[in-house]
Amino acid sequence: MPEKRLEHPFDAIVDEHSKVLILGSFPSIKSFEQNFYYAHPRNLFWPIMEELFGVTLKTNEAKRAFALEKGIALWDTYASLKRGSGNSSDANLKELQVNDFDAFLKEYPNIRHLFFTGQKAYQGYMKHFKHIKIETTLLPSTSPAHAAMKKEEKLERYRAIKDELE
Repeated sequence: MPEKRLEHPFDAIVDEHSKVLILGSFPSIKSFEQNFYYAHPRNLFWPIMEELFGVTLKTNEAKRAFALEKGIALWDTYASLKRGSGNSSDANLKELQVNDFDAFLKEYPNIRHLFFTGQKAYQGYMKHFKHIKIETTLLPSTSPAHAAMKKEEKLERYRAIKDELE
């Protein structure tokens, strides 16, 4: 059976007050099912945000409100792609089409720093948009597939987001 092209299933979380943009590669299968960013129950993104900012975020609505209140925008580098072999690994992503960051950052000029939650997101952005003059930081993936780095070390690296917002 030929692989089907997948379109990004939900909008960016962003408003005119967003100061940082956190970019993943593309929603996982679980994120597709839940219609929300970093939705896999073992993904450490939301637990790290909770620990960094001293909050508890039980619902997607609470996560969305938290992100906007703190000036955090969430989106993904890729708008569409084909996913091979039935799992969410970035290694299975192909025929990648990037989102339009020229237009996005023009629409949201208060965004001053891009944080990438993994190599695939960072590489795709840099391949097409390195001409954009904005600070970028590559962070380790919070995916359960990236278990080589302990949560405490990831937490330390993600502290850069909080530091940028203070």
